[in-house]
Amino acid sequence: MISEDYDRIDATLRSTLRDVLGLSETRAAALDADTPLFGAMPELDSMAVAGLLTEIEERLGILIEDDEIDGEMLESYGALVRFVATKTRR
Repeated sequence: MISEDYDRIDATLRSTLRDVLGLSETRAAALDADTPLFGAMPELDSMAVAGLLTEIEERLGILIEDDEIDGEMLESYGALVRFVATKTRR
């Protein structure tokens, strides 16, 4: 992944997680590739997933199909970044 693309995706995802889930700036900044998300982050419940994905679509101009949503893409912050990166390259 090109560094500029990664930086844009990373910054967008961190701000989206802050805005949608109400995470503090410090908590969002502390996310790393291995940080677990769904099932480990109390704010990210099944209701919040829909809002989060909708906001990611809007902010990055991508379309996430229903059949693409699974536990793996939300398993960790790194998995989410990788998933979004594949969507932005299309």
